[in-house]
Amino acid sequence: MSMLNGAANNRLLAALPNSDRQRIVSMLNGAADNRLLAALPNSDRRRILASCEPVELALAEELYAPWVPLRFIYFPISSFISLIMPTGDSGAFEVGMVGNEGMLGISLVLGAEVSSQRAVVQGAGLALRMEAAPFRRELRRSKALRGEIDRYLQLRMGQLAQATICAHFHLLEARVARRLLMTQDRSRANTFRGTHEVLASKLGVRRVGVTEAASSLQQRRLIHYSRGDITVLDRRGLMAAACKCYKADRESYDRILGQ
Repeated sequence: MSMLNGAANNRLLAALPNSDRQRIVSMLNGAADNRLLAALPNSDRRRILASCEPVELALAEELYAPWVPLRFIYFPISSFISLIMPTGDSGAFEVGMVGNEGMLGISLVLGAEVSSQRAVVQGAGLALRMEAAPFRRELRRSKALRGEIDRYLQLRMGQLAQATICAHFHLLEARVARRLLMTQDRSRANTFRGTHEVLASKLGVRRVGVTEAASSLQQRRLIHYSRGDITVLDRRGLMAAACKCYKADRESYDRILGQ
């Protein structure tokens, strides 16, 4: 119950039914569902958790807006977040995703107070939220935290480069398959939310192109979609349909994060 004591002033916890509160406290005490936190020594992890509060992130909730000062960093647990770069012509392009493998708030690590990207919740769920000031203090204090975040930053840089290559050189159907696999990985479920319109906005393409690609994948019985829900029916087949960027992403995770 140590995390509950450290979060005694958290109104969200206090308002929850006892069973839900116990579940969240247990999750926080172990922090095993966020891999970055789980990799830290126990003493560092407990100290960081004492400055965190659990929050439920809602689908499509905007956590960061471009050039607005960052107040919080987030460690996703069961949620995941899309990083979107405005294109300057009222469009946007997804440059990365953040799930339970890492954290949202890399700009603060680099000494910046703002981000050029939007951060929008793509998968609703639980996250740990920490204010910017105590996070900076922990970053100076904990060599282990700094080391894990440096490795995660390397991964994110590679993710951005891979997204750029994918957008310029690969066919849309293969890109859609890759994006669905990335979403499945972070949702940890076979069925998740994802409309054609949202996919098109993330990939920076027209909706009609995504509709054609998704229809082809459904006709091959790799996925099924209905009323905004997408179900992966054949993951192995979907991996074969995806571009090589998906495999490259997974290999980067294994080599850099060891997971």
